[in-house]
Amino acid sequence: MRVASEEGIVKEALPGLTFRIGLKNKPDGEVLAHLAGKMKIHNIRVLPGDRVLVEMGPDGRRGRIVRRL
Repeated sequence: MRVASEEGIVKEALPGLTFRIGLKNKPDGEVLAHLAGKMKIHNIRVLPGDRVLVEMGPDGRRGRIVRRL
């Protein structure tokens, strides 16, 4: 099964390592995304304004941040 990945920009940091992401290819599209486990283990910091790669969930409203660009 192939997971859709999209590029976006972090708009807001929320509690619990959750972030509001504005998608690049959808101007009005925003998703809630949590930090992937590998990024937690390696202490990769994500701040508002960072470009990130997000794996989208099946509903298209939630995702997982897998890479900081």
